[in-house]
Amino acid sequence: MPDRSLPPAQRALFDALLDHGLSEWVARLPAQLADGLDRKRFGDLPAWEKAVAKLPTLPEARDVALDSDSVRVDLALTESQQRQCENLLRKLMPWRKGPYTLGGIHIDTEWRSDWKWQRVAPHLSPLEGRRVLDVGGGNGYHGWRMVGAGAAFVLIVDPSPRFYYQFQAVRHFVGDADGWRTHFLPVGIEAVPPKLEAFDTTFSMGVLYHRPSPLEHLMQLRDTLRPGGELVLETLVVEGEANTVFMPGERYAAMPNVYFLPSSKALAHWLERCGFEDVRVVDEAPTSLAEQRSTEWMTFHSLADFLDPEDATLTLEGYPAPRRAVLVARKPE
Repeated sequence: MPDRSLPPAQRALFDALLDHGLSEWVARLPAQLADGLDRKRFGDLPAWEKAVAKLPTLPEARDVALDSDSVRVDLALTESQQRQCENLLRKLMPWRKGPYTLGGIHIDTEWRSDWKWQRVAPHLSPLEGRRVLDVGGGNGYHGWRMVGAGAAFVLIVDPSPRFYYQFQAVRHFVGDADGWRTHFLPVGIEAVPPKLEAFDTTFSMGVLYHRPSPLEHLMQLRDTLRPGGELVLETLVVEGEANTVFMPGERYAAMPNVYFLPSSKALAHWLERCGFEDVRVVDEAPTSLAEQRSTEWMTFHSLADFLDPEDATLTLEGYPAPRRAVLVARKPE
């Protein structure tokens, strides 16, 4: 049983895993949380933790909209409270996934993640009542949208402690009524117990191209799903035929850890070889400069800085500019 002295978010995660029959995972949680939130490894972690802890107590009355483009929480803050909250939320910068509007504070994130959700959502099996795993879920924007679509339980796994504390800050605004159906564990997919077969839907968006063994990642994703469960996969691709796979050099669009970029047809073939059925390419398009850009909440370089200044169809390295595809597939019954 979880230690009742744990922080509320961690205690709620223990309870949720038990409630959903994932007791096998509960035994692993203390070590996973200790590793994922290791102050010696992450020197900025105490500052992020402090920023979240200093968020003021908020009014009980609030209007939470998890089904809107900007995850929105409307509540009455005094001018002083709003200023305090904005200062604390800025201590968690950069904010990459969103947007959010929290107590009148609009967080204009690097990514218009709502655009991706608009492309993905029409092709999903209904999320109402489903158990969902979001692998590499960033600060949880899409996890909140999944709850807004009716998911009963959403677990985000992402190894970034900054994203963990951004998620906890948003949860502070969302409150208890909607905030305890979605949870965040600061680990990678390697920490998910093998052969778990527990989730109705698993998302992996923006992860595959960072994996040096992409087929291993696909099989890990398959093993998280119950028989008949659905995988939603979004990743960088290149144009080409079923045998087209591109491997960049040391960097791709200034990113150092990009390995394999298949065509969407090749990716569909990979999924079939990994045991998935009903594989569909539901969306494919170049990433636009309006969808990924610098903002006052993410002031570092962004996509425009990573493209050839003379030809936006190429990266700085001369490779095809980022293009993303979404595939949906089913694990056999």
